[in-house]
Amino acid sequence: MSHVLFRLGRWAYRRRRLVLGAWLLLAATMVALAVGSGGQTNDVFTIPGTESQRTTDLLKRKLPAFGGGSAQVVFATHGDTRVTDHRQRAAIEQTMRRLRDVPQVGAVSDPFQAKAVSRDERVALGNVDFDDAPGNVREPTLDDVESAVRPARDADLRVEYSGSVYPGWRTEVSETPEIVGLLVALVILLITFGAPVAAGVPIATAVLGVLTTLMGVTAIAAFVNIASASTTVAIMLGLSCGIDYGLFILFRHRNNLLSGMDGEDSVGMAAGTAGGAVVFAALTVIIALCGLSVVGIPFLTVMGLCAAAAVLVAMAIALTLLPAVLGFAGDRVVHFLRLPGRPGWTERVARTAAEHPERARGAAWAGFVVRHRVPMLVGGVVLLGVLAIPATQLQLGLPSGSAKPTSDTQRRAYDLISDGFGVGANGPLLVVADGVRGDRDVDRIAAAVGKQPGVVSARAIATRDDVAVVEAVPSTGPNDPDTADLVHRIRDHRGEVAAGTGAHVTVGGTTASNIDVSTKLSGALPIFLIVVVGLAFVLLTFAFRTFLVPLKSIVGFLLSVAAAFGAQVAMFQWGWGEHLFGITPSETVSFLPIIMLAIIFGLSSDYEVFVVSRIKEAHGEIGPEGTKEDERAAVARGTGLAARVVTAAALIMFSIFVAFMASADPTIKAIGFAFAVGVLLDAFVVRLTLVPAVMAIAGARIWHHPAWFDRLVPDPDIEGRRLESERP
Repeated sequence: MSHVLFRLGRWAYRRRRLVLGAWLLLAATMVALAVGSGGQTNDVFTIPGTESQRTTDLLKRKLPAFGGGSAQVVFATHGDTRVTDHRQRAAIEQTMRRLRDVPQVGAVSDPFQAKAVSRDERVALGNVDFDDAPGNVREPTLDDVESAVRPARDADLRVEYSGSVYPGWRTEVSETPEIVGLLVALVILLITFGAPVAAGVPIATAVLGVLTTLMGVTAIAAFVNIASASTTVAIMLGLSCGIDYGLFILFRHRNNLLSGMDGEDSVGMAAGTAGGAVVFAALTVIIALCGLSVVGIPFLTVMGLCAAAAVLVAMAIALTLLPAVLGFAGDRVVHFLRLPGRPGWTERVARTAAEHPERARGAAWAGFVVRHRVPMLVGGVVLLGVLAIPATQLQLGLPSGSAKPTSDTQRRAYDLISDGFGVGANGPLLVVADGVRGDRDVDRIAAAVGKQPGVVSARAIATRDDVAVVEAVPSTGPNDPDTADLVHRIRDHRGEVAAGTGAHVTVGGTTASNIDVSTKLSGALPIFLIVVVGLAFVLLTFAFRTFLVPLKSIVGFLLSVAAAFGAQVAMFQWGWGEHLFGITPSETVSFLPIIMLAIIFGLSSDYEVFVVSRIKEAHGEIGPEGTKEDERAAVARGTGLAARVVTAAALIMFSIFVAFMASADPTIKAIGFAFAVGVLLDAFVVRLTLVPAVMAIAGARIWHHPAWFDRLVPDPDIEGRRLESERP
């Protein structure tokens, strides 16, 4: 493989105008397709195979008004005023009449007719049911909803919204995290390379790759439902992986130039050596992301495939466009920045790293780890183990309004509903009976549901032909485990609930749907982990030609991801970061663990490949008479050679993830925090500490493999050792 990559790099260098033109043409084509197709991402989520989804499908067919999204409109008074006062009641009734006329609204529940007025008469609760899924409710419709409540606001009533769709429910997508991440990446690359051109090249190529991917995804969105979050994850990984892969190859190229190699051979050798690590690192990330398809949830499958496409494009750009751009840049990548008062300092640092890597700080750290391998191994494992302890209390769920900041209308509505009607009114269940034969059957089912432990009230809210909808208000909140128990209890005793009616009873609604999503994701985690880890084990075994290195890599990943989960639980679930991050303690969002496992596993494999390929390269220089000390020296040398580039890559990833914590959305904050901590721990504690410590202890045994392995499995020469040995 190293020879193929060497020839590809040299070809791209020589044909740089053709390569650059081809990539620019591809990007322009994707932009044209995206604009021409009119494709847009959306937030239409389906969870096939769950009872809540079957209930939704049934309602869409037979009671369309209850088969889509819904909004709770909360009216509250100020001071001693009551919602039952003449002026306020007239304003609320007028508002509800206006809401009935809003496009896409299928049904409206007046709080006075439904007796949804608090005992102190300070809060009234109206419901608006849309005839389409939340993601399909158009923005003009929500603008009309906001206009319709104007009479209530004019009557000096507070109006707040909750539910699955309401005015302002969509999170505004900001480009600030990406911009901040790119600026931080530029600073890190300037420090790493000491040359402005060298710092700018990986960023420029990564941005072009992300643009190409993003436009391609947008074009496909004209024909396939693609969640808006898919583009966020694709941008996040496309930028970080694109910069990292470019950094790894460019670092080799820059060192080759400083060693006196001419530009064409330097690019070819960088592609043939570092390029092999890039290929296997990218393939491991792609496998992990494609593994999301085993979960069986469409929006996660699409999200994984979009992110995998971004990584694939990042790899292709690093192997083709980057060499071409380096051809245009020439020796300007070693034109160093001159700092006031310290002329020549950046060049001395760069030349020392290239010509005397043993003097670099990374080499000093690697030597320290190898010398103190046992205490460093024990200390690192203990540190990760302690951080992982809170992960044993991990609680999954989809955050309700209680997790929002107090500035958010959903949080204000949640608090008003809780005070006026009890916390369970924030997440009513929809018990749907199919096959009822009249009002008597409906009343019997409603009474049976109302007798269930944990149900405050149950009433029929709609009947059409042979289908009835009973709204059940739990005594506990939407994310309380007791509410999940209630849902399962009604389902388990559906025969008793529908006894004597001949109807089939199912439980749906937003709360039940969230419970089903969390249950399905929890059940899919072990399967996902086995599939992804198994495929990655095979790939890494092929890359490094040993079973022990992939096994060590997987154990290290499990330690780092468990520690990251523990930190996330402590900060966001237990509330240790409540004041630091400005959040309200809440359960861990249910899809975070599986996405985090995919992304952190992929990125940790990146760093594993980068570090171990350099160690293997140093190991290859040891003859058959090599001693244990020689093996340990090879571990220290290889880790030292990789330390600078892995440190820069990890800090870039970390900065991009941390930038997403600037979002006001607590879910995005939690995702950014978990990813940032996971990357930091995996890169610095696992890959640059535990990995060299373990390999120094194991010595040459870490590279052992059976004799049949050599006969049956070809050597991909990931570190480019054969390529370098054949150079004149």
